[in-house]
Order: sequence, then C-alpha cells, then structure tokens
Amino acid sequence: MNLPTIHPVVLCGGSGTRLWPLSRKALPKQFAPLIAGRSLLQLTLERLRGLHGDITCVCSEDHRFLVRETLGLAGATGRQLLEPVPRNTTAAMAVAALKADGGDLLLFAPADHHIPDAGLFARTVRSGVDAALAGHIVTFGVTPTFASTAYGYIEAGAPAADGVSCAVARFIEKPAADLAAALVAHGGYCWNAGIFLVRAATLLEALEAHAPDILRACEQAVAAGSTDDSFHRLEAESFQACRSDSIDYAVLEKHQDIAMVRYEGAWSDVGSWNAVATLHAEDNAGNRLSGKASILGARGTFIHAPHRPVVALGTEDLIIVDTPDAVLVAGAGCAEQVADVVRMLAREGCAEATEHRRVVRPWGAYDIIDIGERFQVKRLTVKPGGKLSLQMHHHRAEHWVVVQGTARATCDGQVSLVRENESIYLPSGAVHRLENPGKTTLEVIEVQTGGYLGEDDIVRFDDTYDRITTRAAAPAPPAAGIEAGKADPSRPREAAASPAGARAAAMPWPALSGEFRV
Repeated sequence: MNLPTIHPVVLCGGSGTRLWPLSRKALPKQFAPLIAGRSLLQLTLERLRGLHGDITCVCSEDHRFLVRETLGLAGATGRQLLEPVPRNTTAAMAVAALKADGGDLLLFAPADHHIPDAGLFARTVRSGVDAALAGHIVTFGVTPTFASTAYGYIEAGAPAADGVSCAVARFIEKPAADLAAALVAHGGYCWNAGIFLVRAATLLEALEAHAPDILRACEQAVAAGSTDDSFHRLEAESFQACRSDSIDYAVLEKHQDIAMVRYEGAWSDVGSWNAVATLHAEDNAGNRLSGKASILGARGTFIHAPHRPVVALGTEDLIIVDTPDAVLVAGAGCAEQVADVVRMLAREGCAEATEHRRVVRPWGAYDIIDIGERFQVKRLTVKPGGKLSLQMHHHRAEHWVVVQGTARATCDGQVSLVRENESIYLPSGAVHRLENPGKTTLEVIEVQTGGYLGEDDIVRFDDTYDRITTRAAAPAPPAAGIEAGKADPSRPREAAASPAGARAAAMPWPALSGEFRV
C-alpha cells in the first residue's frame, strides 16, 4: 500500500541563549556550524528531505536568508512562513496548518534537534501514519537513556490496536532529579521530543477547541499576509496580537486524541553545552575535545575551539567555549545557567551578548577584523553573483583591497573591474556598490576611515534583495567640478548621526528611514 505524502514543517524559532557564545540572537544555535561543520538546521533538513523533498520552514523575518541558504546546502526545496515576531510553537504550527490543505499530513519538527539515524527516524515517523489518519495528534517519545532533568516526559498509556502507538496518559514537565530517576527506572515514560505528526484539519480542530484566540489571530495574519517568491509574510499587526504559548500547554495537555510512538534511537535537543559535549568522543579521563583543543592533566573537561589552539592544563569538570570575540569558561554543573549570563551581558550593554563579530548577509558576510580611533577594518566575503546595495556615506571613506576573485566596483557611476592584489578608493559622499560577477567567492578587505564609522551613516538607493523599506531617490551623477572626496550637496542626506562609539559598526542594520529591513 502506498503511504500518503508526509509534509515536513520545520520550526526554526528560538534564540538558543543556552549555547552562548556560539549561539546568539543574530545567529541562534540552529544556524551555527555545530557538528562536523554543519548546522543543526542543515542536518534536520537533510533528514526530512528523505520523507519529502519540499519542506515548509516557519522562521523569523530576520533569518529568512539564512534559512534559504541552508535549504540549498541541504539539497532541499520549500517555502518559508515568516513570523514578524516570535509567538512560540502553537502559533507557528497554526499558520503552517492554515497554509496547508485540510487532508495534508504534517510532520512538525524543531530545527535544532540532533537525530543521527535518519533511516530509523523515517521508519518511526511512517509507523505513526495510521494513527494520524485516524484523527490523533501523534507525538514521538524518545526512550530515555539517563535521568535527565532538562527534558519533559510522557507517560505511556494503553497500547493502540495498530500495535505501534499507544495512548498518552499524561505529560510531565521537566522534573527534579529524584523524580526523573524514578520515571526512568519505571520504564513506562519517554522523553518528549516535541515532534508531531497530524492532519492539518485535525490540528485546526484541536486549536478551535482549546486555543481559539490563537487560531483567530493566526487566521487574520495568514489572510492579510503577502507572498514574495518563496517567502510568505504574515501580517504583522494580527500576529503581534497573538498570545504566545507552547503547543504543550495550549493544546496537548487538554486534548484527548493523542497517540505516542516510541523512537528507540539516539536523540538530543542540544539544549546545553553538556549536551553538545556528549556528541563528541570521550577519553579515559572523561575529556571531550572539538577543533583545536588540547588537554594536559585534565579530567571531565569539554573544549570547543574551532578557530585557534585552546589548552586546558590540570582542569576538572569544566566547559570551555572559544569564539573569535568571546570565551565561556563554566563549571560543568552550571551549563543550564548560561542563559543567565546572556541576560547579564545584555543588561550591561555588551554587544557580544547578541551579535557575532562575523555578520551574515544575503550577499555573503562581513567580519570585523579590527576597530580603532577613526578606522575600522572588515573582511567582506561576497558569494558568486552577490551584490551589496547601492549606497553612500557622509562621514567615512572606504578602501577596497581584493584578495581573492574579481570585484565589480561602482563609484559615482564609474564601473571598474578590480582584480586580486588591486584596490579602489571610495571617497566620503561617493555613491558606490560592490558586486561579485564571477563564479568563485570574492574576498575583499575593506578599510574604513573617518570621524564616524557607525552603520547608521548610510543612505541606500537600490538593493537586489528588496530589503529597503523606503527607497531613496535615484542618485544623480556628480556635478561637474565637485571636489573628490566631498559629498554632493544635491544627494539626499539624513539627519546627523549621533556621536556613538565605533563599536556601533557591528549593528546589523540601521533603523532610519530609507534603510534596510533585516
């Protein structure tokens, strides 16, 4: 018998603060290269691609280009439902069900889980099809391997007639250590994986019964939304008015028709650095190392060091995580408190709490190499065919030095090809653009000089990726006789920038009129 098509829906929300400093608000853990150079989202998409090649991703507006790029890396296709604000899993699942046909069989899966056995996972999911077609919300319970206090639990009820699933007696939130040990010893409990198989119509009926206010808000957001290529934007005002709640609280704990299918393979929600550590081989002293890590006389130490040598000497029960601009050193027993560190740094105004030194853009990325008084140095990486916006700056000049590839540089209407070991100077006030016309990656060292280097000293006139909310007028050619390096007074100007420090240059995009919407 041919099984019905399963439509995967990947829930890409979450800030991932528990894996700081690798995971930050601008680049949550599902996008970070965490396992063998691949992100958890890429691994999830590769795993789900085996069920169906067309995948729906529910994600934030801020991360849409990251998701699209990762779909390509995973060899998958699909569409994105863009949330203007985060509203937890109930709303995310509701909008996906509303965009589907009522009879569609939807598999909801978080983007940030690690399930190494893709074949076993696919077989387990397919074994739950009959229960889902019978009108149940099917949840997948993981056979626990230790008494975790970081996971919720599901108590298995009576076996179903299909011989595969069982009823769900109750859900148990993250238990204390003694209760977790008792649940695992009992044997009738599973970890709650947060993965669900359900017909779209079944889910909508459950939402109507238990969370009608969320359903109404999502219906309005979908109906008034807009479509741009593979991006489906939800209407902001309706979605912002939606109550934020998890599917467990809003629906599952109140619903009767829930079935559970056991998953017997390895699974992790990668929710802490201790969980990340278990993904690496352990030596005889309990050490786990990643990247350029080394130990001498250490015990029970985990080191994540992808960029430079990090050595632990005589340490015990430590977590050490190194990134280019921040280092975490924590006792292994404090892994669950990392989110508290992020909140503390955010209160102190520390940009590293939420932003990486390397900032991803749809055309590639930039890395802030150095900042000083009146100068800043960036490394720009532009993908083949990528182009930055057509823009100008009032208070800074820029020098571009091509170190790899060939750049197409526009400066006040003059277009030049700049090859490796060549450079071009862009005076303050010049309307300019950088493009990669080639088939290989373009790498440019950008040196900025001037009295103010903040990202809000910018006017953008045109953008390939349609991120400009209010377009500036097309720039006129520079008037004859204007002195090189001076801004043309006929060009549109913004309000004077505030004298903030040079660190403001790491801001993702400015919030002024005529600027990008990230």
